[in-house]
Amino acid sequence: MMTASARLSTGIDGWDTILNGGFLPHTNALLRGPPGAGKTTLGLHFLIAGLESEETGMFINLGEPEGYIRESVERLGFSPESIEILDLAPSNEEFSESESYSLFSPAEVEQPSMVEAIRSAIDEYSPDRVLLDPITEFRYLTPNDHQFRKQIMSFLDFVKDHSITVLLTSQASPADPDNDLQFLADTVVSLERHPEWQSISVSKFRGSGFVRGRHAYEINGSGVRVFPSLQPGESVSEFDDRQFSSGVPELDEMLHGGLEAGTLTFLSGPTGVGKTTTGIQFMKEAAGRGNTSILYTFEESPKTLIHRAEMVNIPINDMMDQGTLRLVEVSPLEFTVDEFGERLRVAVEHNDAEILMLDGISGFKSGLRGMDEDPTRDLLRIGRYLRNHGVTAIYSNEVHDVTGTFRATEENTSNLADNVIFLRHVEFKGRMRKVIGVLKKRASDFETELRELEITEHGLRVGDPLPQLRGILTGTPEWTDAETDGAYVVE
Repeated sequence: MMTASARLSTGIDGWDTILNGGFLPHTNALLRGPPGAGKTTLGLHFLIAGLESEETGMFINLGEPEGYIRESVERLGFSPESIEILDLAPSNEEFSESESYSLFSPAEVEQPSMVEAIRSAIDEYSPDRVLLDPITEFRYLTPNDHQFRKQIMSFLDFVKDHSITVLLTSQASPADPDNDLQFLADTVVSLERHPEWQSISVSKFRGSGFVRGRHAYEINGSGVRVFPSLQPGESVSEFDDRQFSSGVPELDEMLHGGLEAGTLTFLSGPTGVGKTTTGIQFMKEAAGRGNTSILYTFEESPKTLIHRAEMVNIPINDMMDQGTLRLVEVSPLEFTVDEFGERLRVAVEHNDAEILMLDGISGFKSGLRGMDEDPTRDLLRIGRYLRNHGVTAIYSNEVHDVTGTFRATEENTSNLADNVIFLRHVEFKGRMRKVIGVLKKRASDFETELRELEITEHGLRVGDPLPQLRGILTGTPEWTDAETDGAYVVE
């Protein structure tokens, strides 16, 4: 027997997550949205979820052709006869027989045969779940808004008395608002269409909490998938205080041991300075200790990245074969930010990723659909989630000026980071050199001196401190009092 605290699954895992487990039994929910947003398909998921729980379902059809409904049920993997369909939509024959087509005749308004048909079908079939699609067609049965609301209240009382959980769909639009339906409903779920994505949100849920905000969803041949946005505060994992070494003694000295678990590090610098290589160096050392890493690349193909890494003695192929590294290419506009967040959640909570790198923050901001108006908020949400689960996160951040005024990161994102490691090109005696320094580290002290960085065929090499290098932070670096030409070349 179902308890008062039980939940009824919607048939879609992500939708259940947003509703804190599903709908409350014997309540009504309004699913509203524009034409083509997927209301009918989501409603069918709801009915089919009932079948899987040995409940009965009824589809009261006021809009779609019955053949389309049965085909949709079959596409979702169930027999078209498994759901009782009460088809009250106008037929082609009714249209052709009328010289001037109207949905209901005046006689039907005076004697609402449709309402009686619905009541009789429910009494006869006794369904546990009902989908009425769309409820807004009831407006044509009543002469004014007052009578419409009265009719809806009567219907909702009727299904409640029969212990039915009912899902109503509404063709909401600015020209035809459904504020009255939202007021009467126990739960209100809205679908929205955006230029590059679609979102689902809950604005009302009597008797229950829910996950606020807009969440991405997609419709494909097998139905609907919902991707709840990451909620950093919802889950926190216990994790040990530990550091991840880079495997380069001098770099570890600069960091006073390495990167702490559950911290976010920005690797900042212009193109070609070695940000990606430095990040993968931490993953290489972690792999040797049996830790798992995942690298999302937004701006570089995996083939190129693997080739570059292998050329500097970082065996990415071996790491992937051993299962200590996953390399994932994120193509432009392939995912919404919520879908990417869901994949990230699986990597952390199910695949036990301990180090996670987003390679190319600019690509992240421009390459995902459904971003916040300020993409930094999405980065912040992801960063907080990773911290809560003890994941050591690394973001590579490209500053666009190779020379000029020093900037820790682009677009003032350095406040998101626990650690900031910067890499820069400098010129010395007509030759380009690279330097590395630590600008910020929250969890411990750090070395404030700059050091020379070299990326060689043998791997990453960091030299001794460079006390005579001045002006990096002013944007005009220079070498002062150099005693010999080779004084600051790493041997």
